[in-house]
Amino acid sequence: MHQDAKSLKARGDHLFSQKRPLDSRNQEIADHFYVERADFTVTRDIGEDWADHLMTSYPSVIRRDLGNSLGTMLRPRAKSWFNVQIERGDGLDSEGKAWLQWATETQRRAMYDRKSRFNMATKQGDHDFATFGGACISVELNMKEQALLYRCWHLRDVAWAEDAYGEISEIHRNWKPTITELCGYFPKTVHEKIQVRKDKEPFATVNVRHVVISGETYQTDRAFRQPWYSLWIDCENEHILFEGPTWHRIYTLPRWATISGSQYPYSPAALIALPDARLIQAMTLTMLDAGERAANPPMVGVAEAIRGDLQLYAGGFTSVDAEYDERLGEVLRPLSQDKGALPFGIEMLDRTGEMIKNAFYLNQISMPPHGGPEMTAFEVGQRVQEYIRNALPLFEPMEDEYNGQLCDMTFEVLLRNGGFGSPMDMPESVRGQQTTYEFESPLREMIERQKGQTFLEAKALITEAAQMDPSSASIMDFRKTLRDVLGGISTPEKWLRSEAEEDAVIKEQEQRQAQAEQMAMLQQGGEAASKLGQAAQQFATPQ
Repeated sequence: MHQDAKSLKARGDHLFSQKRPLDSRNQEIADHFYVERADFTVTRDIGEDWADHLMTSYPSVIRRDLGNSLGTMLRPRAKSWFNVQIERGDGLDSEGKAWLQWATETQRRAMYDRKSRFNMATKQGDHDFATFGGACISVELNMKEQALLYRCWHLRDVAWAEDAYGEISEIHRNWKPTITELCGYFPKTVHEKIQVRKDKEPFATVNVRHVVISGETYQTDRAFRQPWYSLWIDCENEHILFEGPTWHRIYTLPRWATISGSQYPYSPAALIALPDARLIQAMTLTMLDAGERAANPPMVGVAEAIRGDLQLYAGGFTSVDAEYDERLGEVLRPLSQDKGALPFGIEMLDRTGEMIKNAFYLNQISMPPHGGPEMTAFEVGQRVQEYIRNALPLFEPMEDEYNGQLCDMTFEVLLRNGGFGSPMDMPESVRGQQTTYEFESPLREMIERQKGQTFLEAKALITEAAQMDPSSASIMDFRKTLRDVLGGISTPEKWLRSEAEEDAVIKEQEQRQAQAEQMAMLQQGGEAASKLGQAAQQFATPQ
């Protein structure tokens, strides 16, 4: 691929043209579920009533609940929801574990720094993820504030391509800054035509595109090719504003689900619920009309007997001809209508609403109801297991695809910019290793805490077996088991002794016990010798 602006722009234009049908589908999904984002194919005024076409807010409320649940389950703010690890942790020593825990806390503080805007970006990304099946969140270093910077971008403005191995190889993002903003960002490299317009049209917008492309795809004359290259292009003038290498991809693109042959994601929740969302809007309109006619029925009357306009509001007065004989029938009466279908319509509405709720997995991620104080511990455990079976297939892929990308890219940015100090200060067991992440969540905590219950059950079984065969008590390595169980309940590493320290303590205890036994034997030997001496003396003394 050539590195000139024209060819890069043409490549991006091709990707965006291929993506237009997807934008149309996302527009309809947003119209029903996420009206705040319903501007994929239309331009909306900031003061427009975005939801004026809806008869009911139920689909949007369901989407809101799922979007809020993602952050609560995947990134609980009240606890450290990720732990930095290394892929080959077999040779990890105590010093390495302590450094990884320190790195985890350092990264967490950087991510939750107020200047990083992490909460805002992930909140927006969660709702994009729930509605459209994906999100675009950039991870950069805010050079102005010397802090991390997270931003969530509209999926309408982003297109990307995959290589032959299914990995994302290039990302294009459209941006429309004003001329004043563009000159502020790139004061030395803006095109001369932009400089001419700067004073005359300071608030006119310019079509700019940010391209992040892999080093294997991007041709360069540099001898050392870095993993990624970042380019900013003035599309109107086909002019490169900036070109530079980067160690990370800048954009995280978590994808909930994809189909073969397409690099773009979809939401299994919103896509399957779209027919029901259309249906519930039409049904609600029908039920609203039926309810209004039931509460304010149409009237029938004798036109010649009514004088003036009908005043059917509260306190209204309608005059009738005094000579009208009411024995011929009421001059004005409600039109008779059958209201028997109203309960059936309400039942259909409830059924359709339940289908939408099921499509968005809200029933699966809700904890089964507690059966009351009479429920046994076994029954509670079974309910927890049922919850884990239902919720784990939904959230486990999201952890790697969503949180994994965010954490990996954040670690890379911090590492390359000295956030963890010098790499030479890393323990040898960590240095040069590939980092990975172990995620913590309320769901995973339930899974890990099952180890404690398993340990107690195993202990009870071994205790029973030891009464019949004392040698069966040695079947379990209680030291390793206890260390694993303590790790399962997230016991801080600094609370625990290392295995070497533990061995030293055990050895010292054994030595003290051996010394005590030796002293006891010497004392017993001394007492025996004393008694023997006394006996010999008594025997030698003449009676």
